[in-house]
This record gives sequence, structure tokens and C-alpha cells, in this order.
Amino acid sequence: MPKPQEISGYAAAIAPVIDAVHVNVHASARRSVAELSGTGGFLVDLRFTLPLRSLTRADLATIYRYGDPEGREAGIREHLREGTLAESGDGQLRLTAAGLAYIHRLYEVHGAVAERIWAGHDLPAMSGPAGRVLDRAQADRVPGGALELMAPPYEPDGAGAGLLLFNRLAALRYHRADAHAAAWQAEGLSAAEIVGLRDGPVRARIEERTNLRAATPYEILSEDERRALHEGLLKLI
Repeated sequence: MPKPQEISGYAAAIAPVIDAVHVNVHASARRSVAELSGTGGFLVDLRFTLPLRSLTRADLATIYRYGDPEGREAGIREHLREGTLAESGDGQLRLTAAGLAYIHRLYEVHGAVAERIWAGHDLPAMSGPAGRVLDRAQADRVPGGALELMAPPYEPDGAGAGLLLFNRLAALRYHRADAHAAAWQAEGLSAAEIVGLRDGPVRARIEERTNLRAATPYEILSEDERRALHEGLLKLI
């Protein structure tokens, strides 16, 4: 099995491809999602975790580590007002029946869009390896990071390969995000400081450490499987 040092370049190369594939579905589904009844808000991002687990405000701060606390709180209040989230006495935010119904409608939209824009591609050949990589990522998760809050993703019975691929890739992105956060924290930086950090030796060290940690999940794939996944995802952009 290759070591992370041997495939850190692969982790660096596939990361923007995964991001582009993820954004492609969101962009293609934007109009249909906007037509759904109810407020998407956090449910769009948290669609594959809230059906399985409740979250606290501290959890949301980890998931949205670069976000605005006031805007995050306003979003929580809106979900509580419309009844898609409910809050328990100990601060646990859980999905309600109305929230789950919204997520199921959202999944229908995303599944249909993925099948349409990726028609003709062998989606099971990519969703399977993506699932294996995600499983490996969970075993290598950064303690206290976002991945342990966001994975494994909710996968309802009958979900198509396109939807599975979309959500598995979305969840996998949090492994790299946690690796990146750990790297800039090791440099003594804050979230605000890393956002504004220019290219230079510090940025280079952070990216190197990020790629090294982000490479670990891909150890589970053979070299041919890694190549096929990368090439297959490129064709979906």
C-alpha cells in the first residue's frame, strides 16, 4: 500500500476536481431547488448529516469555521421559526419531520439533476470507490473536526449512483477541510488570518501538510483505481 507521501500530489490534483463536480450539481440544480417549498438554508449543506444526527451550535461553528457567527445564528433561528429544526433543552438541534421532508425533496432534485447532467457516464464505477475513500477518511478523521459531524452521509434506500457520488464527494471534502485547518492552526493562525494569507513559505508549508494528510484516504485505492477516479470525475465537469 502506498504511503501518503507518495500520493500527496494526487490529493492536491483531485481536490479541485471534486470541488468542481460538487459545484456543478449545485449550479445545475439551483433553479429547481429555489422552487422547493420551505427555506433551504442550512439544510442544503447539512442534507446528508441531519437525518442521522443532531448538531449543536458548537458543531455548526466547526462545520462553518470560516463563516459569520451572527449570520449562522440568524439561520438557526429561521429554521426554528419555520419548524424544519427543533432545539432540545441541552442545545441539540435536530431535524423535524418537515425538515426531513424537505431533504427528501432536495435529494429527488439532486438525484434527477445528477442523472441528467452525467448521463452516459459510468457513475457506479465512481460512486463505489468514492465510498471506499470516504470510509478510509472517517478512520483518519481529525478529532473534533467537521468530518466526524458530516459522515457517514445519509443514503436513503433506492438512491441512484449519481446522488450517492454527489453526496459522498461532498462529505469527503470535509476530510481535506479538516486537514487544512489543522495545518494552519499548527502555524498559529486564525481562520481570518488564513483567509487573507498570501503566497509564501507559510502558505506553502500549510498546503504541503494539507496534501499529506488529505492523501491518506486514497491509500485504499490501487494506482489504477486512483487514475480511473480522477479521469472519470474530470469528465463530469
